[in-house]
Amino acid sequence: MSSRQAGKLKPLKAPKKEKKEEMEEDVAFKEKKKAEAEALKAARDKAMKSSGPLVGGGIKKSGKK
Repeated sequence: MSSRQAGKLKPLKAPKKEKKEEMEEDVAFKEKKKAEAEALKAARDKAMKSSGPLVGGGIKKSGKK
């Protein structure tokens, strides 16, 4: 048991990823997605404030069996 076979092995290091330059189309696409996400969040917040809680009455279960 003098070898490291019985113990934990060190994890291998992953090679560093190269930074790739983004094309104009990619930048425009990301900006569009970000704007859509912000608009969706704003609409969701507005709807939640006006309608109140979404949890309804439903069927209440008692603890009795």
